[in-house]
Amino acid sequence: MFLVLKMGSTLKELEDNYGGFSDWIIRFMGAFRKQVKVIDVQNGDKLPEPSEYEGIIISGAHEMVTDHHDWSEKTAEWIKSAVAKEIPLLGICYGHQLLAYALGGRVDNHPFGAEIGTVEVELTDAGKKDPLFKTLPKKFTAHATHTQSVLKLPEGCVVLAGNGYEPIHGFRYGKNAWGVQFHPEFDSFIMEQYAEHQKHKIKEPDKIMELIDETPEANALLAAFMEMFSKS
Repeated sequence: MFLVLKMGSTLKELEDNYGGFSDWIIRFMGAFRKQVKVIDVQNGDKLPEPSEYEGIIISGAHEMVTDHHDWSEKTAEWIKSAVAKEIPLLGICYGHQLLAYALGGRVDNHPFGAEIGTVEVELTDAGKKDPLFKTLPKKFTAHATHTQSVLKLPEGCVVLAGNGYEPIHGFRYGKNAWGVQFHPEFDSFIMEQYAEHQKHKIKEPDKIMELIDETPEANALLAAFMEMFSKS
């Protein structure tokens, strides 16, 4: 069984009509509900023993890692334990940042502001050889919406993907812990809703909206993660 840590809720209108972060993650994992346990961390669900699971995915959230909420700090300590036990782990957006923070990295506001929309991401040389990221093409598109970023990685991390705005769109720590700043669980409809909601943050909103498209290569990363570590 796999575990999804739901770190927060999406936009209310999306949550009510289209599901939330954990639903979208499970969808692109290609998993049945019975194969995935969802823990709602922000609402007080108890964090389980990580070694009970084949793999763990940490979702996005609208909060900021630098807010240092109690539930987030507790999860950061739990993440350190999971990584020490080499449990396969994938952090997405907030989860990506929290993973880096938990291991000693630095997270803060990106100096150039928010990155929003369907963006191009490129693998590094290390990414092309990475057991998980090598399933991606050298260049691919992915959905992004974030104000904060990993500004300094923990010692021992390898950068796997980036672009001109966000140099750390993907990284690996050790053998089994990955972080992605982009959203492999988003489809174009979800991205459109986020872009519309954040038009005030975007310099050229019409251009950004026109560029939104499906991102099948990025979406496939979730299924690849599940396939890589599924024991059944």
